Amino acid sequence: MDQEMLAPLAGQVLSIKCAVGDAIEEDDEVVVIEALKMETPVFAPCDGTVKEIRVKEGDSVEEDDVLVILST
Repeated sequence: MDQEMLAPLAGQVLSIKCAVGDAIEEDDEVVVIEALKMETPVFAPCDGTVKEIRVKEGDSVEEDDVLVILST
């Protein structure tokens, strides 16, 4: 089953801390979004393997955009 990780707010993708195929544990920092000069980390909601990364560094995202898909 796949789990989508969504952007919690609109902003710019500052960094991506994973790669396709990486094993991720719940609460691992996966993506960092910058909004209003503040960095907001996005944490994995569950254990899984990174199946797909839908953004790249520098991309602008809106709230609830899919950032990463985890295979659980």
